[in-house]
Amino acid sequence: MGSSASRPTSSRPKKRTRLLYENRISLYSFLVALPGLIVSGVLVWLQSWSVGSRLTVIGAELFVWWLLALALQEQTTRPLQTLANVIGSLREEDYSFRARNAAPEDALGELSLEVNALADMLSTEKVRTIEATALLQRVVDEIDAPLFAFDPASALRLVNPAGEHLLRMSKKQLLDHSAAEVGLQECLTAGNETVVELNVGESRVRWLLRRSSFRQHGVPHTLVVLSDVSRALREEERKAWQRLIRVLGHELSNSLAPIKSIAGSLNSRISGASIEPEIRSDLQRGLEIIESRSASLQRFLDAYRKLAQMPAPHLRDVPLAPLVARVAALETRLNVGVQAGPDIIFRADPDQLEQMLINLIRNAADAVLTGTSAAASPEKAAACKNGVVVRWHVNAAQVTVEVEDEGPGLLNPSNLFTPFYTTKPTGSGVGLVLCRQIAEAHEGTIEIANRPKGSGCLVKVVLPIHPLRVSSPALSVP
Repeated sequence: MGSSASRPTSSRPKKRTRLLYENRISLYSFLVALPGLIVSGVLVWLQSWSVGSRLTVIGAELFVWWLLALALQEQTTRPLQTLANVIGSLREEDYSFRARNAAPEDALGELSLEVNALADMLSTEKVRTIEATALLQRVVDEIDAPLFAFDPASALRLVNPAGEHLLRMSKKQLLDHSAAEVGLQECLTAGNETVVELNVGESRVRWLLRRSSFRQHGVPHTLVVLSDVSRALREEERKAWQRLIRVLGHELSNSLAPIKSIAGSLNSRISGASIEPEIRSDLQRGLEIIESRSASLQRFLDAYRKLAQMPAPHLRDVPLAPLVARVAALETRLNVGVQAGPDIIFRADPDQLEQMLINLIRNAADAVLTGTSAAASPEKAAACKNGVVVRWHVNAAQVTVEVEDEGPGLLNPSNLFTPFYTTKPTGSGVGLVLCRQIAEAHEGTIEIANRPKGSGCLVKVVLPIHPLRVSSPALSVP
């Protein structure tokens, strides 16, 4: 059998064992008392007493020494154990313990005073930290801007209620998911202080992206704050369109009016002139086209002037139920159902509100009639009962008016509020832009999306309530 290899011996010196602090105190007390014990024992032994008496006295001396050593050890180690317990509780963030016998002009007492002062300071700092954390959490929860925090792996670690509302998911559903999974990857890749458009739902909202860094437990995180700038950008676009429309409208109107007038005058003069019938017919047809197109272009400009010249709303008390019923009755091509909510009276401009609802109901009716080809058949139009439904809901701060239709739905939601864009043969591309302008002038919002179930479209107009007055529910209007 081969011999086993010998293990190399460790060259590290062996660790010396030290006596415990308590044992060292006992040893030092014995060494201090040892000379006295020896002298006393010798003197006692030299006495002419019996051996038993001499042993008894020596034993009594040793017993007294042992009691004194125990007392010394107790007085030395117990305060240190108390201070160790206090410091241990501080390390565990329990600040309810304090050292006893803390008195000035005493070495151990001064140490106890300092430990107690440290405990008071840490307790105060903990309270301030808790209060600051609670305040920060409250601010984060109450801020309207969506706020997100991502770790180095792009996993979502923090989201406020505004962020939950934006993504339409709860915090429990969002946390620990990656930025790509929640649709926020662009927020980590786009440049800071830039405008991004997030694909969340069917609404187009543009956000000003602010991104910064912070550390939590030594780990770097990325903080993303989004500010909705859609309304501000739309306001700037609207002002630009207004200036453009005013300039173009002024120049074109100055040309269209005389063109239409001259075409009409020439047409009337040709009627009585001695011209060959065929030539007269061609001239009249051409002049009629010029006159008709001039009138159409003038109406086109007038429609856009509504967008550019809409005045500020004049707020007054408006009962919502009669206004909705009156607007629903204006649509005669099909029946518009009204699902009545609370009979509310709130502050708004009734004329602008009525114009907005007329446009929305007309668009909904056009969609239903286009989808069923009912425009060419009164019987089919009559069959589209409640193909358009208007309803409203009320809470403590706002009223939500909904217009729902059973048409084919939206094919291109991204261009809904683009001025001059329309899919209708006779549309002007102004109606929905005007509706949004009216809603935002009332400090409200408008949202248009396809219905979640079935075909059709759902329009939600959310308007703030200033002084709120609600009575019993209104009667349903078919």
